[in-house]
Parts: sequence; structure tokens; C-alpha cells
Amino acid sequence: MKTVKEKEKEVFEKMKSIFNYKNAMSAPKLKKVVISIGTGTAMKKDNKKNDAILGRLAKITGQKGAFRGAKQSVASFKIRQDDPIGIIVTLRGARMYAFLEKLINVALPRTKDFRGISRGAVDNIGNLTIGIKEHTIFPETADEDIRDVFGMAITIVCTAKSKPEGTAFFELLGIPFKTEENTKKK
Repeated sequence: MKTVKEKEKEVFEKMKSIFNYKNAMSAPKLKKVVISIGTGTAMKKDNKKNDAILGRLAKITGQKGAFRGAKQSVASFKIRQDDPIGIIVTLRGARMYAFLEKLINVALPRTKDFRGISRGAVDNIGNLTIGIKEHTIFPETADEDIRDVFGMAITIVCTAKSKPEGTAFFELLGIPFKTEENTKKK
């Protein structure tokens, strides 16, 4: 079985005929993977929960996360500017490829009732954003951690210039998109 990095090198040959690339540098490439978790006001109330989420995210990604603060104050939510309301991790290089391998081959197949990722998850500039409801699909999470389940958004950023180019690139990398048979079953 080929790794994501090996597949990325072969993408140029497959996409050359579709998008009329002249050289390999014009083909899309992976830039980074951004994992973000919104924790809301719970971060102000319980510091142990913050540490638990940071620890689990570090186990999953292999890199420590950074807190992100609120951009503005919102009185109805009792949030002041720069209060921590989320955690973000940006992966590049070897960690990015290792995380994508784990996501595609281990985590997504473990998702309950998984039928594929919607093609609408690719935005107009060719980046893919996946929402995951439970972090427990990753093998690094132990069974005793189930009481504090959190979700995350995973954005895979590439150099594609359009939605069709990005969709074709991710499909050739092995991202499991929904097929027409899966969308009809609902």
C-alpha cells in the first residue's frame, strides 16, 4: 500500500491529461493540515478540561496545540476579548503525512455509519474541511477518556486553484468521497 507522500508524487501523471499541466510544479501539492477544536466558555471554568483536551490532541497529532482567544467581547456569552475559546494545531512535513495516513486508513473507517466525505467539503480554492464529531475514532485515545468527548475540524490545505482541481487531487490521494450509490441510500 502506498503512502500519501508517494501518491502525491504520482498525482501529476494522472492529472496532467485532465488539467493540461506543462510541468510537475503546476500540479497541486499538500501545504499543511490545520486541526481546530472549539471549546467555548468551558475553558474558563475548568483548567483540568483544558489540559485533558490539549493532552489528547497532542497524542493524536504528535504536536502540542496552541490556545486561540476570542476576537471580540460578547456580553451575552460572558466572553471577553482574548479569552481562550479554542485550540489549534498546524501540521506540516512528516507529521502532516503521518496524520493524513492515520486519518484516511484508520480513523475515517472507524467512524460510525461512514459512507464517505461529501464533495461539497472542498471549498472554491481547493481546500478540504472535514468535521469530526468524536475524537475517539483515533487509535491513540484510550477507553477511559470517553467521558469528555470533543469534536474537531480538520482542514487540509493544498495549492489547487479551483474546486474541481482540488476535488480531483484529493480523490487521487485516497480521500474517501461519497459515491453516487452512497448518496442515494441515505
